[in-house]
Amino acid sequence: MAETYVLISGACHSGWTWRLVAERLRAAGHRVLAPDLPGLADGDDPRKHSLAEVGDFIVDLVEQRDLRDVTLVGHSWGGYPLTAAAPRLAPRLRKLVYWSAFVPAEGRSMMDEIPPHYAEMFRQIATASGNDSIVFPYEVFAAGFMQDADESAQRLVHGLLVPHPLRYFTETVTPLDPAALGIPASYVIGSEDLALPPEEYGWTPRYPQRLGPGTPVIGFSGSHEAQFTRPDELAAALLDA
Repeated sequence: MAETYVLISGACHSGWTWRLVAERLRAAGHRVLAPDLPGLADGDDPRKHSLAEVGDFIVDLVEQRDLRDVTLVGHSWGGYPLTAAAPRLAPRLRKLVYWSAFVPAEGRSMMDEIPPHYAEMFRQIATASGNDSIVFPYEVFAAGFMQDADESAQRLVHGLLVPHPLRYFTETVTPLDPAALGIPASYVIGSEDLALPPEEYGWTPRYPQRLGPGTPVIGFSGSHEAQFTRPDELAAALLDA
């Protein structure tokens, strides 16, 4: 049965970054939307919007297009706006999929969920930016986000990243309970994802556990930027989810 996928990008990414995965989901018979989120379109002012407004944008997108039977997919930071939007869209949703994504906890921003040296690095980058935004340093991106690609691909993608508003990392959203909403949720994780260190700060098991006991965890072979390096495997994992 055809479904509608709304793909929510991670930090410093715009909707175009989903193109290879979106093509594969469409080839499987599904409708796919991958919007540029407020503050993350080319040329946007990173100081203009709040995290709450990103959630509002997703709600408006789904409601204005009268989308139904929707699967919301959030990548990395995209777990925050996904979580903000989902309760208001519950009657229109089929399922929630968090791909290597943050699952918000009460009163905790993304900056509270990452290693302290990353948080300090982001603050320093934002201070130096002149517009309170961050872009991942190339060395961090190449080694921890897209290490399964050659240097030319790493530099190409890194050069296309957009400035990400720091406030999207420091503001919070209300956690959700998928079971209470009556919406199935699952967690997708790449076996080569090094964007967060394992153990205390790792993606698993802490984030699937926040979605409730028994949350399915779907693994696949790929890094944090598998939408570029392993689009077949990632698309298959999203379909399995």
